[in-house]
Amino acid sequence: MSIKAIYVNLPVKDVAKARAFWTSLGFTFNENFSDDKAICLTHDFFSTFTNKPISEGLTTQVLLAIAVERKEQVDEMVKTALDNGATRYKQAVDHGWMYYDSFADPDGHQWEVLFTDNAKLTQGN
Repeated sequence: MSIKAIYVNLPVKDVAKARAFWTSLGFTFNENFSDDKAICLTHDFFSTFTNKPISEGLTTQVLLAIAVERKEQVDEMVKTALDNGATRYKQAVDHGWMYYDSFADPDGHQWEVLFTDNAKLTQGN
């Protein structure tokens, strides 16, 4: 079996604000699946997908990670996120072979941006 794609559905309070935030980070949206209720999903629309309560950003249910090609891009993306309404929930970590930093988006979802140096990883560091 080969996996074609993974879709992450996140509840948001304001679709326009979420669109602006993620666009500022360089993401685009599939307009075939976007409208006034979904690019991300509004809380009301998200609730039709689950029978569990929706987190209000006060708990952690999942950590999402974005891999980038260069270490500098980690800092650039986190700075852009913070400049556009994200908050920091953890300081940057450098393991030598992996560097990552973290932010919570305006709806409280936690993200890590990471760079992995595969050459250092194979050296056993």
